[in-house]
Amino acid sequence: MKILVTGAKGFIGKNLIAELKNKGFTDIFEYTRESDPSLLDQYTKECDFVFHLAGVNRPKNEKEFLEGNYHLTDHLLKKLKQYENKAPVLFTSSIQAEQENLYGKSKRVAENLLLEYSSKTGAEVYIYRLANVFGKWSKPNYNTVIATFCHNISRNIDIQISNPEAELTLCYIDDVIDEFLKLLAGRVHAQDHFCAIPITYKVKLGKLAELIKSFRESRKNLTIPNMEDALTKKLYSTYLSFLPEKEFSYHLKMNADHRGAFTEFLRTPERGQISVNISKPGITKGNHWHHTKNEKFLVVSGEGLIRFRKLDSHEIIEYRVSGEKLEVVDVPTGYTHSIVNVGDRDLVTVMWVNECFEPDKPDTYFQEV
Repeated sequence: MKILVTGAKGFIGKNLIAELKNKGFTDIFEYTRESDPSLLDQYTKECDFVFHLAGVNRPKNEKEFLEGNYHLTDHLLKKLKQYENKAPVLFTSSIQAEQENLYGKSKRVAENLLLEYSSKTGAEVYIYRLANVFGKWSKPNYNTVIATFCHNISRNIDIQISNPEAELTLCYIDDVIDEFLKLLAGRVHAQDHFCAIPITYKVKLGKLAELIKSFRESRKNLTIPNMEDALTKKLYSTYLSFLPEKEFSYHLKMNADHRGAFTEFLRTPERGQISVNISKPGITKGNHWHHTKNEKFLVVSGEGLIRFRKLDSHEIIEYRVSGEKLEVVDVPTGYTHSIVNVGDRDLVTVMWVNECFEPDKPDTYFQEV
C-alpha cells in the first residue's frame, strides 16, 4: 500500500510515519511545505490512502489560515480528481471548526471541500475534529498548551495562566495514531464522514499546570506519579520528552559511611519505596524486625548471606545470594533479619519496602538475629 502523508514533518505527521514504519509500511510519500510542488502529481497519482495532516494553526499572518487549511486541501483534491484516484482521505480538522474564529472557519471550509469532493467522486473521506492533541515531538508555543507547559516547567521558565478554571479537552498522540491505523485497516466506521478519537480527557488548566510541576519536583522528592491514572501516565511521558538534553540525569543523595552506603531511589505513596544498599566486605546490616513493614531484597552484585530468626525461636534461617544468579528474597514480618557481605567486594542490594519511611512511625525494632 502506498500512503501519502501531507504535513509529514509536523507533530502528528512525525508520530504517524514513525508508527507506519513500525508496522512495516515502506511506501510512504512524505509531503511537506518544503517539498517540490511537482511531487504532489506523482503522489496523488500513485497513492492508495491519504493522510491529509498539513495545516496552519498559529500563522504569522492570518491570511495563512486559508492558504494552509483551505487552498492546500483544494489543491490536493483537484490533483486526486485529475488522476481519477479515489483513494480514501483522512483529514485532521479541529474542534475549533465549530467556532467562529479564523482558524475554525478555515478548517470548516476545508471540511466542506472534502464533503463535496466525496459527494461528487464517491471517494471515502474521514474527518477527525481533534481536541487538544499532546505528546512527544509537539512544539511549544505552537501545537498545544501542554507542550508549552512541559517545555517551560522543565526549564524553570514561568508559565502564564489567565484562567485556572478553564477546562480543556485533551487527546494523546498515541491514541490518535492507533485510531488512524484502525481506519487504515478498515476497522473504523464514520458517521456522515466524521470520526472521533474514543479516548479523551477533560482537565482544568490550573490542575494541569500543577500536575506538570509535580513531575519536575519528583526528581527532588523521588516520587513516582500515579501511573494508574491514564492521563497522568501520558502527561508524564510527554513531560520527559521535553527535558533538556543535558538534564536527562539527576543526582541522588548517598548516605555513606565506612560500612558502605544507602541511597533512596524511588518513592510512591501506594507502592512503597526502592533503595540501593551497598555493604563493604564483612559488614552486616539490619538486625531488626517489623510489625507490618515488609521488604524484598535483590542482590545484583557481590555475595551476601541473608539471615532470619523468628522472634520466639532460636532457629536461624539462611539464604546465600549472589549477583551471579538473581533471586528475590522476601522479608516477612515478625522475623528479625540481617544481610552480611560474605564476599571480597562490595555487596549491592536493591531493596523494596512496602511503605515509605516515616520518622515518627518507623516500625523498625533492633534485635540481633
